[in-house]
Amino acid sequence: MKPRTHLPLSLSATLLFTALASAQSPTDPSLPPPTQRPILTVTGKGVQVYSCRQTDSGPQWIFQAPDATLYDKSGATVGTHGAGPSWRSQDGSTVKGSLLQKTDSPAPQAIPWLLLKAADTTGSGIMSRVEFIRRSDTHGGIAPTIGCDAQHLTTTTRVDYSATYTFYSAKP
Repeated sequence: MKPRTHLPLSLSATLLFTALASAQSPTDPSLPPPTQRPILTVTGKGVQVYSCRQTDSGPQWIFQAPDATLYDKSGATVGTHGAGPSWRSQDGSTVKGSLLQKTDSPAPQAIPWLLLKAADTTGSGIMSRVEFIRRSDTHGGIAPTIGCDAQHLTTTTRVDYSATYTFYSAKP
């Protein structure tokens, strides 16, 4: 009969803690805290606006703002998305976001996925309850790689994009 080997208690505890921690941590950093629940999911379709600016490394396209319309799953217009970044619902409420996380999109040539925290809200509609905003499922929107040079400084360009925006709250 072979003798049983036992892991030292501290090693066993460390392995258990590591397993629990990895099971609890999200694999996608663009996800909000687990206490948050989605209260609204929409599709944003529009453009990302870039301006050709002089930088220390030469002329470059610099992001200015999004300009998009928000649609529900039936295709009805439910709001807009613009500079700030901010989102406005047709009920008149708005939310402004502050960037927490940025993750590369799995789609080639697509803007990153984002997690934002609500920094300010107005009105009494759905956006007034938002605590986190997630941008995912992005397509397009990447700044051009050509067309910005010394002769085109201050020129703007609008690049088509789409994304899913999910608004979260821990409040019922």
